[in-house]
Amino acid sequence: MAMERMTRFEQIGGPEVLQWVEVDLPAPGPGEVRLRTEAVGLNFIDVYHRTGVYPVPLPSGIGGESAGLIEAVGEGVVGFSVGDRVATFGPALGAYATARNLKAESLFKLPDEISSETAAAVLLKG
Repeated sequence: MAMERMTRFEQIGGPEVLQWVEVDLPAPGPGEVRLRTEAVGLNFIDVYHRTGVYPVPLPSGIGGESAGLIEAVGEGVVGFSVGDRVATFGPALGAYATARNLKAESLFKLPDEISSETAAAVLLKG
């Protein structure tokens, strides 16, 4: 397991409920990859999750859109390799993290001319 950091909240409320915590991140499971975060989309829906307008199970991570590099690949993953630049827009919350494991089917590769910052920023409305 690797120690990573993520933003999460254990109760609904204002920005003060957000915590930057260390978590144990296991190796990616079957069909998963580990995404090393380079950029995260900041969207108002994050406020709705945090304040309970759109309820989520607690404790919860926050953020849906992110882009970065694949740094590990789980068993059975086809079409993605370590070092690939990818982006995702969910469905799992938790993008505000240094790294996280995601289903490979939720990712798409980024062309060289699209930066991670641009990809993460446009996914909600793009």
